[in-house]
Amino acid sequence: MRALTQAGALTPIRDMPVFGKVPGRIHPRFLGIATATPPDSYSQADLLDIFNITDERVRSLFANSGIDRRYLTLPPECPDGGRRIETQGELLRKHREQGIDMATRAIRGCLQRAGFGLSDISYLCCVTTTGFLSPGLSAYLIKELGLSVHTSRLDVVGMGCNAGLNGLNAVAAWATAHPGKVAVMVCVEACSAAYVFDGTMRTAVVNSLFGDGAAAVALMAADHGMIVVREPGDLAAGGPAILKFASCIIPDAIDAMRFDWDDDHGKFSFFLSPDVPYVVGAHAEIIVDRLLHGTGLRRSDISHWIIHSGGKKVIDSVRINLGLTRYDVRHTTGVLRDYGNLSSGSFLFSYERLSAEQLAGLGDYGIFMTMGPGSTIETALFRY
Repeated sequence: MRALTQAGALTPIRDMPVFGKVPGRIHPRFLGIATATPPDSYSQADLLDIFNITDERVRSLFANSGIDRRYLTLPPECPDGGRRIETQGELLRKHREQGIDMATRAIRGCLQRAGFGLSDISYLCCVTTTGFLSPGLSAYLIKELGLSVHTSRLDVVGMGCNAGLNGLNAVAAWATAHPGKVAVMVCVEACSAAYVFDGTMRTAVVNSLFGDGAAAVALMAADHGMIVVREPGDLAAGGPAILKFASCIIPDAIDAMRFDWDDDHGKFSFFLSPDVPYVVGAHAEIIVDRLLHGTGLRRSDISHWIIHSGGKKVIDSVRINLGLTRYDVRHTTGVLRDYGNLSSGSFLFSYERLSAEQLAGLGDYGIFMTMGPGSTIETALFRY
């Protein structure tokens, strides 16, 4: 285990006075981050041509989405050049096969950047919404990666785009309870395994937005005297500590975002209400204020905002309601532009870009925010 030693430079982050309710508590810290996608990407114009979409309303939807390219695994090509409609069974196999492939690559990359090996993983959390498997992806990944059969594991399934922070909450709690142990969370979404193609505006909204991708992050709460040796330029360097979580569910909008069975097509499909951006934006201040309550921090003290790339209107609504600048959400809009909405893993793709910038200073605060079905907003406060 190259990265663990008894002398070095990682100072455990303990509660400051404003977080003094649990004296001496050591908060888990991000150690590494990596992402993975399928091999093929498509521009919005490519997709319109591939599926021979001529409806001007749909074409306008694609053109004004704030998305340039997305990584997808498209249906098989027919002899006439069109795309075959996949059965629910084929879509589920796509979810499993693409999910395992992307997740293994993301986990390996994450551990490499953090300076750990596969044998160091003690806890594995898999987050997904684009298919249902039993056993879950965690079992398949333990077999595929050759992890210890004694690895503790959790599958967070069906919670939607907000689920990355729901999973992170559980992973952070486990890491805190097991100092010195490596916990890994992987968000893996093969969104192309959940598409329905029927020419309606309902499915067109979804089909214009989502992309495939996986993101893995490693966490550890440092044991007393145990530190991590880091190398210059390593993305793990300066990884933040996770301090606090806060949640908000909006029951009145429980049907505004959903993934349910479509009798007409005999498969599951997504639904997104046009009201989603306004529902999320109207509650953004409430949940952020709750997250900061008792910390002594104000919104102006937050240096880094990592917000789910839910869509152009969602991002704008949150930005306006929180009084953020376009610079504040640059990684959020950048990920939307280059990947589309990656569901539960979107915020980790943005965090990877923040890490790569290496602009965060010691003591900087940041907020993660994800939104999804429920309607739900999840947040987490972190500090470098």
